Amino acid sequence: MKSLKEIFPKKISLAFSLVALVFFVMVLSILSAGLFAFLLNWLEVIDLNQSDPKRGIYVLLYISIFLGVVIAALLSRRSVKPIRDMMKATNKVAKGDFSVEVKGSYVFELDTLAASFNKMVKELQGIETLRADFVRNFSHEFKTPIVSISGFAKLLKEGSLSEKEKQEYLNSIIQESERLVDLSTSILNLSKVENIEIISEKTIYRLDEQVRLAILMLEPKWSAKNLHMDVELEDDIDILGAKNLIQQIWLNLLDNAIKHTDSDGIVKIGLWTNGRKVTFRLEDNGCGMNDQTLSRIYDKFYQGDTSHSMTGNGLGLTIVKRIVDLCGGTIDVQSELGKGTVFTIILPLEKH
Repeated sequence: MKSLKEIFPKKISLAFSLVALVFFVMVLSILSAGLFAFLLNWLEVIDLNQSDPKRGIYVLLYISIFLGVVIAALLSRRSVKPIRDMMKATNKVAKGDFSVEVKGSYVFELDTLAASFNKMVKELQGIETLRADFVRNFSHEFKTPIVSISGFAKLLKEGSLSEKEKQEYLNSIIQESERLVDLSTSILNLSKVENIEIISEKTIYRLDEQVRLAILMLEPKWSAKNLHMDVELEDDIDILGAKNLIQQIWLNLLDNAIKHTDSDGIVKIGLWTNGRKVTFRLEDNGCGMNDQTLSRIYDKFYQGDTSHSMTGNGLGLTIVKRIVDLCGGTIDVQSELGKGTVFTIILPLEKH
């Protein structure tokens, strides 16, 4: 027996399938009723050759109705099977089972619905995985500095420490406290940008001055490592955008470059316009990244370079990517292990 896909090599519409089903039931009912009546007449159970033709017609009509109901009931179970499967799959998803998958149908609308449902389940599965990873990583990131602070505080409470040890433990407590503050700030910033769909508050401001200000704000960090900042910024670049959000792009990228560049290294910063767009380029000669790290740099809490893990929380680039997407821009990264990294960001230059 041929399958429905062989009978209907191309998808048909739901309306056409319903009309075809009704027509098929009618024809099959009439033919079956005629054959059944002929069989009964042959067995002399009924007599269709009687003088009153109406009686024979009534017999055929009753048989047709009975067989029509039976045939319709059998075919309807097959017709609504995709919908029943969808209902069962929906109940499983509601209970947290994201491994379900519904099959397609020869009906175009039902096939499209099945494809959309499967896509939704995969996205929900990805979101659930991200949520679980986020909770696990978030708990770990908060627990580590709290345990450190608690441990150092207990050592200080004992009182049998030298002045040098006391200062060392106090500095560690201050460092871990600042790390908690930075993590809390990053979490709040990430939560804010993830809940924004459209940027409504925009102002016109000097983008080149904003980048210069970001460099100055991080001056204590790059000065402490004696980094050479090679800055080439095009002057008088006016942009219409969310000033506070865009500032986080430069601060996070610059802080990331400083963190991963060794002492006496070079950080190159460029900013220029190209038509209705502005390009920001940041290059360092730091540790670089391998292919695995490159594929996951925008994941929450991911830190490919474990040697610098104590100076970051793995949320900076996640925030940067989200803000760039909100601004309608693009971000590209090129990196080679041991040779450095280049970030290139292109933003639309909206003006009045």
